[in-house]
Amino acid sequence: MPLISDRPSSNNRKLLQLSLLVLFLISCPAFAAAVDGAQALARDHGCLACHGMLRKQVGPGFAQIADRYRNDAAAPSRLAGKIQGGSVGTWGRVIMPRQSHVTDEEAKALAGWVLSQPPP
Repeated sequence: MPLISDRPSSNNRKLLQLSLLVLFLISCPAFAAAVDGAQALARDHGCLACHGMLRKQVGPGFAQIADRYRNDAAAPSRLAGKIQGGSVGTWGRVIMPRQSHVTDEEAKALAGWVLSQPPP
């Protein structure tokens, strides 16, 4: 009489690995498109005129912002609000001017992209 094992068979394990690989490969272009789209938004709205990718120019670099808010669950909505409404005092005496021409959807996409930057 064969023994029943809790371990998945070699074929089942290979099928699971293949399925996960396919899922990963399918999702990568969508993620890359979202990242490219948000970076294009940053360029088109002039964000790169004041913010560097890594370091401060006029305002803090995107990687510095991501590093400061990395473990803050409320950061995406707060940053989207700062993008649209502006702020002062968060990074010293530098003023972040209001970007009222940025839509709510664009502000959320930009905030998510900024927060996704790797540490400086």
